[in-house]
Amino acid sequence: MNPILKKYLKIILPILLGVFLIGYSLSKVPLSELLDYFKNANYFYIGLGMFFGFLSHLSRSYRWLFQLEPMGYKVKFGNSFMAVFSAYLINYTIPRAGEVARASILTTYEGVPFEKGLGTIVAERVADVIMLLTIIGIALILQFDFISSFFLERFNPKTLLIYLLFAIVFLVVFIVYIRKSKAGFGLKIKNFIKGLAEGALSIFKMKKKWAFLFHTVFIWVMYVLMFYTTSFSVDALNGLTLGAILIGFISATFSIAATNGGIGSYPIAIYAAFSIFSIAEAPSIAFGWIIWTSQTLLIILFGGLSLLYLPIFNRNNDSHQTDSN
Repeated sequence: MNPILKKYLKIILPILLGVFLIGYSLSKVPLSELLDYFKNANYFYIGLGMFFGFLSHLSRSYRWLFQLEPMGYKVKFGNSFMAVFSAYLINYTIPRAGEVARASILTTYEGVPFEKGLGTIVAERVADVIMLLTIIGIALILQFDFISSFFLERFNPKTLLIYLLFAIVFLVVFIVYIRKSKAGFGLKIKNFIKGLAEGALSIFKMKKKWAFLFHTVFIWVMYVLMFYTTSFSVDALNGLTLGAILIGFISATFSIAATNGGIGSYPIAIYAAFSIFSIAEAPSIAFGWIIWTSQTLLIILFGGLSLLYLPIFNRNNDSHQTDSN
């Protein structure tokens, strides 16, 4: 495929998917009904959810310092904080562009080489993937009986067994293929897995590894609390089990990768997850839009202010560089 075409498709396709999913959600819940949910929502819990979301971003900004310090860079917390929020905001325009912008901001204002800054971001993503897998494991344990009975009611046990055996065989063949690959797609996957492993192990070589691990757990606890507390803003969702909350949270988290900032996909992902628990579609989709809108407003506010204030915050650095030249 033409590289230029591929580049534009990566930008356009998520936008088109987001527009389609917005239309799909509105076909499920009319705009007038959706606005009623917003009007009748309990904004105390929405505000509380935004507060937990803000704490997670604050913690992520502080955690980043632990990765940069061993490389000899004493980065100002203000720059780390504004770089993180700027990255979130930029991700709403071009997927994954925020990570590049985040590393570039430190290069511009703190003198951290771009490749080193980007490397720390990749390493922290490894920690985040491990946390997400942990949450998935907890959800499966909490809801094992429900999930197993859900699938057994809808699929023949023999069919499930065949699928399971097929999955095991496929996994074994895939692992053997990856281990023996020396070029092409297989080598890319092997290097990716190797990079993840190295990134995970590098965490334990950190001088302040326990502080880093504490903030990693804290970030994801705040994410879950953000999701959980905001659910109380919709009366019809009061009384959700922890298992349902975690399944909904996991589904919503994966949806963010589908479109720019999860636009359109976030509410649909929550609706799909909650439907497993026979929760009505209207409050599920409405809740999805409420939490997505509230967290997006948080990012727009602090991300926009960060992009505006970064040059002002670092003006002394600029003048110092000018004088030294």
